[in-house]
Order: sequence, then structure tokens, then C-alpha cells
Amino acid sequence: MKLTDAIRGAADHLAASGVPDPAHDAAALARHVLDLDGDHELELATPIDAGTAARLEALVDERAARVPLAHLLGRVRVRDIELLVGPGVFVPQPETEAVIDWAVRAIRDVAVGSPVIVDLCTGSGTIAFCLANELPDATVHAVERDPGALAWAERNAALRAAAGDPLVHLHLGQVAGCLPELDGQLDLVASNPPYVATDEAHIPRPEVVDHDPAIALWAGADGLDLVRDIEVAARRLLRPGGLVVVEHSDRQGISAPAVFADAGGWADIVDHVDQDGLDRFVTARWTGTSTPTATEVRPG
Repeated sequence: MKLTDAIRGAADHLAASGVPDPAHDAAALARHVLDLDGDHELELATPIDAGTAARLEALVDERAARVPLAHLLGRVRVRDIELLVGPGVFVPQPETEAVIDWAVRAIRDVAVGSPVIVDLCTGSGTIAFCLANELPDATVHAVERDPGALAWAERNAALRAAAGDPLVHLHLGQVAGCLPELDGQLDLVASNPPYVATDEAHIPRPEVVDHDPAIALWAGADGLDLVRDIEVAARRLLRPGGLVVVEHSDRQGISAPAVFADAGGWADIVDHVDQDGLDRFVTARWTGTSTPTATEVRPG
């Protein structure tokens, strides 16, 4: 069998199973079986032996059952870095790259010499390790409440250290009350928290709702429980003028910014869209006072 025939058959099987991007996933699984990196050009005319074809078929069957591609590959690429992922930790999604991009540009724009940053609800460390990679002068902390997820962040810390990236300081703990020794010192609080409402179990894709840990998904009746905790933590941790960026669902483009507007003390509250044009994350600037301020939530 030629590789091109195996990939075509794999893509057809994945498409019939409802996998969103079957051609991409079929090629990614083929590269994995052939031990090729993601940038390697597949030589489609190359014959493959029966063992290779069988290994590919087994992985394709798992993907058709909606096991996340990242679980099958054991890693995922986010911006310029690779992270290890698997059962027990939320798989990074493409929309989080818009959050990271905003954070990198915002820190560079304010020209803070050695910024201090925290990634709350870090999971595998996606935001934290990307920011450390792209802002090498920053001191980056990451907080995670789930020991299982933090174990993946620790694996990624070792991986990123081997790649020469700056150290990320990992902390096990809740958002509420975290890092009291840094109160009033941070330049940026970033987070991709759980944000699925408890009555929205029908909304996430099977890869998410069936395979990501529940602690990384559900966030109360309106999906904003952790966003509220982050607002409280951010006002405590940020210096006056410090920034917060929080990812939310595409159904929370009004309600998530309202958490900050209603709390008072926040200025420049803006909601932003992701690469698909969907409401995706809110940003705000801490004024340094809890006195309510007249503010308008603006679209990004």
C-alpha cells in the first residue's frame, strides 16, 4: 500500500465519523506513525509495510471514536512551542493563541523592564510557557488547583527547560487567595479558566466533554464562577495600571466583561474576538482603587 492511499482511507474514515478536519488529522497521525516531525513533507508515493499500515489504522480508529488528536500524538504545538498533553489535563485549543498574542503585545507595548506575570488555571501550562518563551525578561508564575493537571505542567517545565526557555514558577492552589506574597506587584494576570455552564453539556465537542477533566470545564450555572474568582484575585495581585486578560466562551461576550464592569475599579474593559470572529476574551486595566468607575465595555 502506498502512503497516499493509507492517508486517503484514513481521512475518509475520519470524515464519516464527524471529525472536524479529517485530512489534517489523517496526515498528522501518519507523520506520528512514521516518526516524522510536523514540518516534514510526507512522501505520498512511498510504500508502507503492513505493520505501519496496521499501526496507522489503529490510531485512526481511536481518532474516529473522538479520542483527541493530541492524546494520540502525546503533544500539541501552541505558537512557537510544543507541550506534552494527555488524559488528565485540558488539551490546548487554537482560540487560546489569540489570548497569548494579546498578552505578548500588551506587555511589549507598556515596555516594563522585567514584567511579573501569573497564569491562573494554568492546566498544562499553555499560557505560562508561551509567555516565558516570548517574553524572556519576564518572571512568570503559574497556578493550578488540580494536582493531576499540575503534573503535566511539571513535565512541560522539564521539556521547556531542556529547550532553553526561562523558568516558570509552578504553584498548586486555588485562584482565591493565591500568591499573597505578590499582592500589588504583578503587571499581568492571564487565564484560560473553566467556563462551561453546567447546563451546556451538549455544547462542547466529544473530544472535550468526554476526555478533558471535568474540573477544567464546568464553572457553575452561568459558566462564570472562575471568572469572578479571577477578577477578585487580579485586583489584589495587580499593580495600579496592571492588566488582566481572561478567555471565555463565545456565549459570554457580554456577561464576562460585565463581571469586571460591575465590580468597579477597572478601566479600558474590552472584549475581543478569536481567529474565527467569535467573542473569546476580555481585557481590562486595574486602576488601583476599588471605587466604582464609569466605564464602557468596548468590543475589541
